[in-house]
Amino acid sequence: MLEDLKDKVFKANLDLVKQQLVIFTWGNVSGIDREKGLIVIKPSGVSYDDMKAQDMVVVDLKTGKTVEGDLNPSSDTPTHLTLYRAFPNIGGVVHTHSTYATAWAATGQNIPCGLTMMGDEFGGPVPVGPFRLIGSEAIGKGVVETLKKYPKSPAVLMQNHGPFTIGKDAEGAVKAAAMTEEVARTMWAAKQIGDIIPIAQEDIDKLNDRYTNVYGQH
Repeated sequence: MLEDLKDKVFKANLDLVKQQLVIFTWGNVSGIDREKGLIVIKPSGVSYDDMKAQDMVVVDLKTGKTVEGDLNPSSDTPTHLTLYRAFPNIGGVVHTHSTYATAWAATGQNIPCGLTMMGDEFGGPVPVGPFRLIGSEAIGKGVVETLKKYPKSPAVLMQNHGPFTIGKDAEGAVKAAAMTEEVARTMWAAKQIGDIIPIAQEDIDKLNDRYTNVYGQH
């Protein structure tokens, strides 16, 4: 079942390791087949070194029940499901505890938009969402609430927890996670030198529009 999607989600999970966004068994990537109403997600507590494509778990979008797989799905599955239900255009979700992004989350601070690349990718600051306990749909609801306030951002830093990112597919969500960590580190470094100079929202909007509609092979 969904062998191609399993392979893509498996490789996207390994990309978290390559991008140095996760250690041990932490973090997870999922992807969705909208026509079938099924998501594929990393199994819970399985080492990236030992994981195989066939270990990916298939979960029903509506019920949250496992449809295929011998292992338990990620403990963050309720959050992934909540995001897919809330945003019908997304195709991938990522959660990490990457160092610099999580440091901003631990202080409850947005990552300020002080770089043109942030205007391009995020359309403004990377926002912080509310504190929520792990193990229920509460985290997902907090991510959804925050993304609706910052509709151009593919990332939310959940307070005292870490980043969640979305994308058009699993690969796109991983890119957003890598970009989140990159700007988190750069903005942290900038704060060590002096005050960050924020970019005006009017200019951020122009940057984001150019990046969305002009940049690349349109």
